[in-house]
Amino acid sequence: MSIFPTDITDKAEKIIRDFTAAGLMVSTAESCTGGLIAGALTEIAGSSAVVDRGFVTYTNTAKMEMLDVQEATLARYGAVSEETARQMVHGAVFRSRAAIAVAVTGVAGPGGGSAEKPVGLVHLAAKSRSGGLIHRKMLYGDIGRDQVRLATVRTALEMIAELAQT
Repeated sequence: MSIFPTDITDKAEKIIRDFTAAGLMVSTAESCTGGLIAGALTEIAGSSAVVDRGFVTYTNTAKMEMLDVQEATLARYGAVSEETARQMVHGAVFRSRAAIAVAVTGVAGPGGGSAEKPVGLVHLAAKSRSGGLIHRKMLYGDIGRDQVRLATVRTALEMIAELAQT
């Protein structure tokens, strides 16, 4: 029995199966999900053949130190931005052995939102070592912290699978 909902487990199982068959590895760079994407993937038996590493970079300092997110980017655009998500995923690819990485940064709530960056706003980026890049700006709304985080995990897993198809 998984700690994750069935749809998330199904997505993770497919990634593990497909990546194992293709000899690919994945890494994650997570802020608002705090490691849940890596957790969903490692929930699956055999995931050690696929999951290279996960970066939990909840603070700006961690983003800079672990993923080479530029201080100027954080100052200009903020932690919750497309620019930061792109730099996070770039760092995750190049600081791992992964063929594909995914990065997420957002406002899970219940507080911390603003008019410009409301609760439920999440930026996700997926990048392949060969150069493919996907960005998604999700506005999940103020649906509760747990639901924002789970919705983000779903979207991140979908993006990993999508990028693997290209």
